[in-house]
Amino acid sequence: MEEAGVSDNASYHFVIADDHPLFRGALRQALETLYPQAGISEVGTLEDAATRLEKHEEVDLLLLDLSMPGMRGFSGLMYLRAQYQSVPVVIVSATEDVSTIRRCMELGSSGFIPKSLGIEVIRDAVLNVMAGGVWTPPDVDLSEDDDELLDMVHRLATLTPQQVRVLMMLSEGLLNKQIAYELSVSEATVKAHVSAILQKLGVESRTQAVIAASRIELGQWQAAVAR
Repeated sequence: MEEAGVSDNASYHFVIADDHPLFRGALRQALETLYPQAGISEVGTLEDAATRLEKHEEVDLLLLDLSMPGMRGFSGLMYLRAQYQSVPVVIVSATEDVSTIRRCMELGSSGFIPKSLGIEVIRDAVLNVMAGGVWTPPDVDLSEDDDELLDMVHRLATLTPQQVRVLMMLSEGLLNKQIAYELSVSEATVKAHVSAILQKLGVESRTQAVIAASRIELGQWQAAVAR
């Protein structure tokens, strides 16, 4: 039986987003073995990943490192999933923490591959996702026993790409005028985004929004107090 996608893959395009060149090379080698004719792009930051996805309308899979520059815990994943909903994302991470794997899947990842796994396992995982499935380590329990936390994850997943960016900047303690400058929008627009964020997260203040988001970050999201 022929593996799905291996024989007819000239139109496939993959993006590898990881700030370690050696590991990017290993992932490239794994993909090239499965899809010899596919296009493969390599980037090392969240900003470069977003730029590459913007330029290539038909990206079939994004392999994403959680800890590369710009990611800020799960916020980078949230932004990419909101902005490019048609692109499947597989997290490839050095962490094997069950809670982290669970969060990534709840936030829309199609898979989670620990970097400690061998190339053969990585290939199997990619084939599974490319066939329309999802993949996580077989011994991981993805069930969530904290209903309040799960509710917050679902609320965060409803944010638009711009709202995610605003929340990221709120977590850095930026003022409305600073956020407006960074995003090249008016302060009124930023205020509207903040109001929408508060409503979606069910909180009453900017600080509460950042604290609520930080609950799912396992210490990765800086819970700064915005003035």
